[in-house]
Amino acid sequence: MLTLPDSLRDAFKDPLGPVTTDAEELLAAAAKTRGERIERDAPIVAVGDVVTYHLREAGRVPGVAIVDGRTEREAVRPEIETAIAAADVRRIAVENPPASLSVDLLSALGDALSAGEPVMIEVDGEEDLATLPAIVAAPDGATVVYGQPGEGMVRVAVTPESRAEARNLFEALDGDTDAAYDALGGANR
Repeated sequence: MLTLPDSLRDAFKDPLGPVTTDAEELLAAAAKTRGERIERDAPIVAVGDVVTYHLREAGRVPGVAIVDGRTEREAVRPEIETAIAAADVRRIAVENPPASLSVDLLSALGDALSAGEPVMIEVDGEEDLATLPAIVAAPDGATVVYGQPGEGMVRVAVTPESRAEARNLFEALDGDTDAAYDALGGANR
């Protein structure tokens, strides 16, 4: 398991990409980033219940959604909970304590990214740090979307540059990063 050291907490305050409150705008920007070729259907990874809800409401089922039933440490609104529960996708249940990345979560993320079908990872605990391994493990051209508290949705285009930035933060977490990469399926070391 990897954990967030106190010395790194401030590194996560600034968004890793542009912030928007409009899911359709975000999806249009994601398509433009990938180019209008085959990559148009490159995966979208949604980290968070509210982000997942907004993307689904805009007509895009994320290839991978990581949810925990909470937003800003409070239970999500009933309509979000209902929509997430009704999603007809394969589900993987994992445990992941706050401020950490468990082997279960990393393994589920690696599996979900290679599944070829939409997968929802349901976290008992907290999914906040899952953004980093999602950027590290997702293929070039993918988009990772996560919530920025009080601001909106952050869109990270997965490129060699964004992956390097995420990898630096991922490897600065406390714990065995080699085992973490192995749990992810050896993704993009």
